[in-house]
Amino acid sequence: MKLRIAVLPGDGIGPEVCAEAVAVLQALGLDLELHTALVGGCAIDAQGTALPDEALRIAQDADAVLFGAVGMAKFDKDPTAKVRPEQAILGLRKGLGLFANLRPVKAYDALLDASTLKPEVIRGVDLIILRELTGGTYFGKPQGQSGEAPHRQAVDTTFYTEDEVRRLMIMAFELARGRKKKVTQADKANVMATGRLWRQVAHEVREEYPDVEYEDMYADACAMHLLRNPRAFDIIATENLFGDILSDEASMLTGSMGMLPSASLGDALNRHGYRRGLYEPIHGAAHDIAGQGVANPLAMILSAAMMLRWSFGLHREAERIEQAVARALDDGLRCGDIKQPGTTVLGTREMGQAVIARL
Repeated sequence: MKLRIAVLPGDGIGPEVCAEAVAVLQALGLDLELHTALVGGCAIDAQGTALPDEALRIAQDADAVLFGAVGMAKFDKDPTAKVRPEQAILGLRKGLGLFANLRPVKAYDALLDASTLKPEVIRGVDLIILRELTGGTYFGKPQGQSGEAPHRQAVDTTFYTEDEVRRLMIMAFELARGRKKKVTQADKANVMATGRLWRQVAHEVREEYPDVEYEDMYADACAMHLLRNPRAFDIIATENLFGDILSDEASMLTGSMGMLPSASLGDALNRHGYRRGLYEPIHGAAHDIAGQGVANPLAMILSAAMMLRWSFGLHREAERIEQAVARALDDGLRCGDIKQPGTTVLGTREMGQAVIARL
């Protein structure tokens, strides 16, 4: 099987961590056809747009996409800029029809002391946050700011259709059937009409999955329970804004965002009959450490493992990567973001090579 992969490294530490993920894939002896393109801030500098047409074409022609990170400090300092690096990932989601973001959160025994939470709270945590990607507050209209100080005003609109909710909830129940058979739907049905729609549709879908346990939970209560008893969760399904917040909170169960991979999936299938997806670490471009060779590549490497599983059906190869990462951690190897007393701190390239050595 030839794996046609679009590699979109992006900005900041994106190119550094992407390089290590590609090196791990190459070490598995896979038949790779790699196509690289600029996206994000570097694409704005070079071509005036965050997602050039050529980059989108490469992504659409690929079986799967490996995506690093986007963002530049100069854009952070200018919130009024109309062309922004983040438009690259939003455009890719739309252009590829990606509506669901899977963010697995797994607590490694070797990293129990890296979290700010007590080891007895996070030991054994293994959950997935399933976030809707193409609707909600980030895309609803009207949206914008108007007026002049001191009378400025702004509006964001949260909008969902029944079909958008249903397809995500179906995916949540299907995922749960292959895991611990429990779905938690997080909303704000007490104060938001969209939350009530989510709850209504979720209840309709659950009737088709009598073998799966189901519960409704307000999103703010879910945030609290994620820290109080994270082992109680299996699949957390939620809308775009809440999923963004809850998944970043959940990263602290693992000790660092540098450990969390993600997959963005839709219904479209690739040439091999598997879901075309975009795979990326949940961390950002981290301008402050870019180019220093100290970024943690493990989330990107684990994202590549998710790609093998979801877009190519290569479960054994995905497990080899995941086991190699676990062995590197068990051997006391760390990057700076998860370093602990008595461990060996490695740079980006060194950690990538350590994983390859344990394949």
